[in-house]
Amino acid sequence: MRIYARVIARSSRNEIKKMGEGDYKIKVTAPPVDGEANEMLIKILAKYFGVAKNAVNIVGGKSAKIKMIDILK
Repeated sequence: MRIYARVIARSSRNEIKKMGEGDYKIKVTAPPVDGEANEMLIKILAKYFGVAKNAVNIVGGKSAKIKMIDILK
């Protein structure tokens, strides 16, 4: 499954909000430094979708706010 996520780093809490079919707004507490926000994003999405962390792959936008993510089930 492929989703698109608008990621907001350095938020006050971790939160996932579904905006539409395959479109999410995700807040993470980690800063966007040295891939910390991306690591937190993978952890949050794995828990949300009930999959292992290695089943979540950021395939586009690794350094952008809007990311394309593949989730293997």
